[in-house]
Amino acid sequence: MPDLSRRVFVLGAPVLLAGCASSRATVSSLFNRSNDSGFNYREIYAGGTENGHDYPPINLKAIDPKYLRRVVAAPAGEEPGSIIVDPDNRFLYHIHDDGTATRYGVGVGREGFGWSGKATIRRKAEWPRWTPPPKMVKRDPLAAKFAGGMPGGVENPLGARAMYLYQGDRDTLYRLHGTNDPTSIGKSMSSGCIRLLNQDIMALYHNTPVGVRVVVRPSHGGAEAS
Repeated sequence: MPDLSRRVFVLGAPVLLAGCASSRATVSSLFNRSNDSGFNYREIYAGGTENGHDYPPINLKAIDPKYLRRVVAAPAGEEPGSIIVDPDNRFLYHIHDDGTATRYGVGVGREGFGWSGKATIRRKAEWPRWTPPPKMVKRDPLAAKFAGGMPGGVENPLGARAMYLYQGDRDTLYRLHGTNDPTSIGKSMSSGCIRLLNQDIMALYHNTPVGVRVVVRPSHGGAEAS
């Protein structure tokens, strides 16, 4: 494990608490353990420094509270240890052995770029290098500037961590990754990958070994695209 700031260690220890919290929490209640998520949001969403990268704290006023990390009852019938993505409701569930799951808010692919299916995490990277796929390079002039790859860092579209989804030996080209745009959480605006707050992907990465099963459920248009 790299040399992490004290704050990063806080990210890797979810408090197991059954039940789903209301999304009507006040901003002030999010800063202490009296909120019913089981987490101290001031701590887990603080900024920090890791391996020379400074990442900012999350502005909790800019995100719907329902998309902040919390522990809930696990979706029925899902295998402990697995990761389940519900694109319509913009949630990712990391399933625990005791019938609970840590739930994270996510951003998903916009219409025409979504992907669903079963995959396995075959590779993980910290502060990953981003290389846009050829089709993106052709359609997006901004991506074309980085056809040779963009070094890892806070401005990198993959954020602080990336976990790479494979089907067998085939790279699906879809990732679970961080984001430098917290306001994208809860929206459909990426080119298909599943994005989390940097602080959330750091926690999920810490608790997820290579080989974990990932299920991205099909989208039925249950949430408004942005």
